[in-house]
Amino acid sequence: MKNIGIGFIGAGDIADLHAEAINALEGAELIGLWNRTFEKGQVKAGQYDCRTYTSVDELLNDTKIDAVFILTNMETHCEYTVKAAQAGKHILVEKPAASSIAELEQMQKAIDAAGVKCMPVHNYIYEPSIRRAQSMIQSGKLGDITQFYMMYNIHHADDIRARYPGVIRQILTHHSYTMLYLAGKPKTVSCLKHTVNDTLAPQENVAMANIQMQNGTLSHLCASFANDDHAGDPWSCIIKVIGTKGSTRYSYRDFVINDRNGAHSQTYQCYPESIKNTATHFIDNVLRNGKEPLSSLEDAITCQRIIEACEKSVAEGVHVTL
Repeated sequence: MKNIGIGFIGAGDIADLHAEAINALEGAELIGLWNRTFEKGQVKAGQYDCRTYTSVDELLNDTKIDAVFILTNMETHCEYTVKAAQAGKHILVEKPAASSIAELEQMQKAIDAAGVKCMPVHNYIYEPSIRRAQSMIQSGKLGDITQFYMMYNIHHADDIRARYPGVIRQILTHHSYTMLYLAGKPKTVSCLKHTVNDTLAPQENVAMANIQMQNGTLSHLCASFANDDHAGDPWSCIIKVIGTKGSTRYSYRDFVINDRNGAHSQTYQCYPESIKNTATHFIDNVLRNGKEPLSSLEDAITCQRIIEACEKSVAEGVHVTL
């Protein structure tokens, strides 16, 4: 079994979970990383037991690296994806995969020209429960799907959410690709947003979207950084699919450790596990066995259309047809 060498472009908090997955995976090796702040990169490289690079080009020119994980802010994803593709490297790119449809199309063009694999980190759908739900839907066991719900209520401190583009792009992107995976393609979108306490971060920290799918299914997507949900059966992160013959549910609250994890006040174990599942699928199934990702760059383009429709709906107070 060929050892697959991995390089990280970016070494923020999310890199910790990807590194943990790689270091636990037989036949995969984290060769090294580049980080915009070199000193921080050195610290992370020490934690991951890998080397550091002084530039992205140096990393991409390393023949030991077969694939790169692009873990930087979304504004740089397109640039680094194109460079990695031109260097002949396979690519795992964090979500949101890019800032615009035009960037995503540029990325797709570069990937096609280079003949490399590119997989967005649409991590929620790599959870076994979500894959089981899709199997139940596709087999007809749930009947005709009438409703899809995805709720997210996890408080993020102002200094943390100030780094993010707002919950529409940061969180509803998760909702969008999960909805595509389970409920089909969207037809119309209506969205509202709200900012609770905008003294530090003016970005919206609450948003809700109502969407009708092409097959008639109605979807409700909700995301909030403004609050935790401490009610009975809380909606920290919950997905529910209801059909004419049955229904299914997935919840972060089913597996909880009383220990802070980054922005989360508790460790919702489903989240780190979903990141590790994604990295494992990319290496073992996509790269090693030539299988397709569960969610593609084409799906990322559809997600971006949903996000931009949400933004248009909010800005103009209209119901947007896709």
